[in-house]
Amino acid sequence: MPTDDGRAGQVHISRLTLTNFRNYAALSVDLAPGGVVLTGDNGAGKTNLLEAVSLLTPGRGLRRAPYAEVAREGGDGGFALHARLDGPAGPADIGTGVAGAETGETGRRVRINGAPARSAEDMLEWLRVVWLTPAMDALFTGPAGDRRRFLDRMVLAIDAGHGQRALDYEKAMRGRNRLLAESSRDGAWFDAIETQMAETGTAIAAARAELVRLLAAMIERLPGDGPFPQADIGLAGELEAAVGAMPAVDAEERFRRALAAGRERDRAAGRTLEGPHRSDLVVRHRPKGMPAELCSTGEQKALLVGLVLSHARLTGEMSGLAPILLLDEIAAHLDAGRRAALFSILEELNCQAFMTGTDAALFSSLAGRAQFLTVDHGTVRQAD
Repeated sequence: MPTDDGRAGQVHISRLTLTNFRNYAALSVDLAPGGVVLTGDNGAGKTNLLEAVSLLTPGRGLRRAPYAEVAREGGDGGFALHARLDGPAGPADIGTGVAGAETGETGRRVRINGAPARSAEDMLEWLRVVWLTPAMDALFTGPAGDRRRFLDRMVLAIDAGHGQRALDYEKAMRGRNRLLAESSRDGAWFDAIETQMAETGTAIAAARAELVRLLAAMIERLPGDGPFPQADIGLAGELEAAVGAMPAVDAEERFRRALAAGRERDRAAGRTLEGPHRSDLVVRHRPKGMPAELCSTGEQKALLVGLVLSHARLTGEMSGLAPILLLDEIAAHLDAGRRAALFSILEELNCQAFMTGTDAALFSSLAGRAQFLTVDHGTVRQAD
């Protein structure tokens, strides 16, 4: 729920406990609301802590790593993490993890306030998590798949059903691709699968289009001469274009017909060539009137930071809960002016923000306004 001054209510992790997670055999750390600065040498485990927090939301976390890689080397093959939350609805406990190999169980389990969750999406009722990592610096120049994942994570933060729709679409598409690979001519089976793909695919495209519309409106509220430039954003994809031009039921039927008409083409290619799995997020640097992929590295970073901050603000307004931000190595490539602006915006967002870096001096202006922790190869302590 919003605070008295209209800001989204803050949810913060007050205690984080890890067991056999990455390089942490056992860790329990008390955390403050607001800024949390984690400093230490490269490889000390700073990003591992952010990854743990990122698993308090649906999906495979900020590294998208297989769970076998997340479990500590030398452990039993499983891991567990537990977070004590404080928020507008009061305290809550969320636990998640993977059982050890000897149990024979697979998949990640989630418990909320001691009871098994119906699905990982249930965690979104309690907190939202948004992140920015150095691996995302190549977002605008890398493959379209990276931008789709970035886009879908933004959608999921405000639309809890988006993850299940994406899973249903991928499952149906795998079934269609299998029929194509087997040279099946079973028209009834193709029809059934393509009907499901058209339904879920159109819903995915509509949710993406709505996110872009809302995010564009949020970006319009940024000052034109701010430290993080305004971005013009859009979607490239036939289904997304159809959703914006006609009723959803008509777009769905058009996509279904396109899938049916494209069976022979797709059979020759060995995969489905049309659908939301081929769409792209298009970003332009508004002040320069230039595609993001043609901007300098520094301009791309500033654009990306601005997008993530605008999305965090949108998430707070839509859900009533200020998201927890994970900002890995955020200060290293920002000049002093942009660092100061970033810290000010984070306070305005009323969020708990985890920031990592090897040089504590880059965060010196947060002294007295943030919690400083030193990370040292499996241990975390209050900074001196």
